[in-house]
Amino acid sequence: MAGEPILKVSHLKKSFGGVLAVYDVNFELNPGEFLGIIGPNGSGKTTLVNLITGFVKPDEGEVLFRGKNITGKMPYKIAGLGISRTFQMVRLFYNLPAYKNLIIPLCSSRFKKMRGGKYGERDDVAIDLLDDMGFERDSQVPYKVAGSLPHGYLKRLDLSRALALRPEVLILDELFSGMSMSEVASTLPLIEKFNEEGLTIIMIEHRLKELFRVVDRVMVLNYGIPIASGSPDEVMESEEVKKAYLGIHIDLD
Repeated sequence: MAGEPILKVSHLKKSFGGVLAVYDVNFELNPGEFLGIIGPNGSGKTTLVNLITGFVKPDEGEVLFRGKNITGKMPYKIAGLGISRTFQMVRLFYNLPAYKNLIIPLCSSRFKKMRGGKYGERDDVAIDLLDDMGFERDSQVPYKVAGSLPHGYLKRLDLSRALALRPEVLILDELFSGMSMSEVASTLPLIEKFNEEGLTIIMIEHRLKELFRVVDRVMVLNYGIPIASGSPDEVMESEEVKKAYLGIHIDLD
């Protein structure tokens, strides 16, 4: 993981109406690294992701992607450069068939560039992507209206749409929220596979046991301020982290 970081966040700050959301966040992410971001509710995790991906402009600080300043750029431009994300609250076209939700990213200039200047048959590519995500191409699931699918499928559909852009950095905002244990168990190996293939991942998650099984390191936020960074074992030994989590013991076994 030596060399230039793929993502560098420096002194990022953001307040809303005088309420501090993110304060002086600094971190670097190397190509192929898997970073977990944790913290209590309201600790600034999603705001940090919104700052990185252009949905919110920072008051101070900068974000560099492959050495290029992307601070405050429009979300579609950042996505076009190679940073895609999922959302805590799934944002889909609920009245369209599941596979049609992938057509917009498959029509992007980035996808065409990554395909060597060719789009290919988009419906077929969409079905292939969903099949890789467990949508069983020979069943009716990929063709059902998205709004009729169970929550676990909606989360994987959101993930599939983010992956359709062929990103270099994938940001997952509470992907496991609302999933059953069996849905998490079937999705976790897919995320591990993407990371093993070289995809750089940032993952916000409250389900710490599952998160700690796959990440290289963890950053902890509290009231928008980073209070710890290191391996899962290291951060959970921090007294400040224990205090932030109200003294709750986290069993990692």
